[in-house]
Amino acid sequence: MLAKSKSRTIFGVTSCAVDVEVDIASGIRSFIIVGLPDTACRESTKRVIAALKNSGFKLPSLRVTVNLAPAHLRKEGAMHDLAIAVTILAALNIIDKKCLENKAFCGELSLDGSLKPVRGILCVADDLRKNKDIELVIPLHNMPEASAVKDLRFVAASSLHEVTEYLTKGVSPVNCKVHKNKVTSSSTDCHDYSDIKGNYNAKRAMEIAVAGGHNILLIGAPGAGKTMLAQRLPTIMAKLNEEESIETSKIYSICGLLPDKKLITMPPFRALHHSVSDAGMLGGGSHHIRPGEISLAHNGVLFLDELPEFRRNVLEALRQPLEEDLIRISRANASLSYPCRFMLVAAMNPCPCGLLTHPKKPCTCSPGQIQRYLSKISGPLIDRIDMHIEIQPVKYEQMAGKPNEETSAAIKERIKQTRLIQKERYKEHKYNLNAKLLHRDLAGYCQISEEASELLKTAMSELFISARAYDKILKISRTIADLDNKPLIGAEEVSEAISYRCLDTKAWL
Repeated sequence: MLAKSKSRTIFGVTSCAVDVEVDIASGIRSFIIVGLPDTACRESTKRVIAALKNSGFKLPSLRVTVNLAPAHLRKEGAMHDLAIAVTILAALNIIDKKCLENKAFCGELSLDGSLKPVRGILCVADDLRKNKDIELVIPLHNMPEASAVKDLRFVAASSLHEVTEYLTKGVSPVNCKVHKNKVTSSSTDCHDYSDIKGNYNAKRAMEIAVAGGHNILLIGAPGAGKTMLAQRLPTIMAKLNEEESIETSKIYSICGLLPDKKLITMPPFRALHHSVSDAGMLGGGSHHIRPGEISLAHNGVLFLDELPEFRRNVLEALRQPLEEDLIRISRANASLSYPCRFMLVAAMNPCPCGLLTHPKKPCTCSPGQIQRYLSKISGPLIDRIDMHIEIQPVKYEQMAGKPNEETSAAIKERIKQTRLIQKERYKEHKYNLNAKLLHRDLAGYCQISEEASELLKTAMSELFISARAYDKILKISRTIADLDNKPLIGAEEVSEAISYRCLDTKAWL
């Protein structure tokens, strides 16, 4: 007795088709799974037998062989439990084999036959919406993820019994086509830029960074407000569009981190501790490859506080993802790619005691200590950060003054208009932000006045600015001009952009 059905397995941020084949023959009672299953998948035998028994189905003493094809692709987790169970029932002629055609089954079984949610359903749903001939059968708890994908045929059930009732009688347990769950998940509603007193230059720099998608480094003494500025970045960032929301939510779905199984519509904000490992930052793992923090920050912000305290090898590993917006993880058994288009925001003290640039308090560090502290961050990494600004402590008059600071809503509106300008300008390209401008496109989109050209020439010769830094100054200047809706970049914009490269100009570094 042979029966076949279809399931899916997660591979990176996509899903691959898996053919579930079940052969039942006479002989000594056994139940084996072949086709490169991992430990969790191999343990499906116990879960499926108990679920079938507790759902009212009696299994005869026969030899059951389950093959998960293709055999070269590793099968992870309990996603195939449901497919294995219904295929066994079809092989026993309890379910008509034709009922399994044009359907894909994904779900984990409890011992009592109920269905538990599985990771990565959003990836499966997003891939299957392109194939309208296949209907997806999933656990009820995964319904919010699946219902967020347009034009997807799917059925959600709470137990194996409901699935068999649907397959034999055609009665859908839940009509999912009318559901559309899409909520804003944000923990920054209590923050606002109006909370920050003073620091006007820093807030201006943060606005420019968000408007153009530029990476930024904040340098200042402890208590100057670096963390406050970074934490409020999501409040001036626009909601994710539908494509970005799906992209980001798929990564969180793979990791099992989707809030209430609903789409993420606000830019994620990932603040990391300096003890993070290579695998935690980039992704990977010894057995199961999973996305890292840079992928969880996709379409959002990655915040690294106390930058020099991070391990040097972890920081150096960021260089390639910052350039390519993609991380490739290669292991002996697999090679995967995860998207990681994020805005890097880093903060650091200028020295171990943090008082090197303080206007009042003297620094207690020796030149050797300062050099060792700053040498933890390599020049090539600093060169890849578009903007680095120095933040001074807020004065008493600003702290005690009347609360008339600009709100996040006002800043967000300016950024929104600036991003619309960029979107229209780069509509023929794959990128839509100034920070992603390719070198070959700079001449066409970053036209500068003669006065600005002379200023930039002087800065390059006197400050020994690298070719990469030159490109970044032009991109920042383009964003500043866009904020004022100026088609031509002038000397004022170039001068301000150069001021946001303090590590190129400060003698103490």
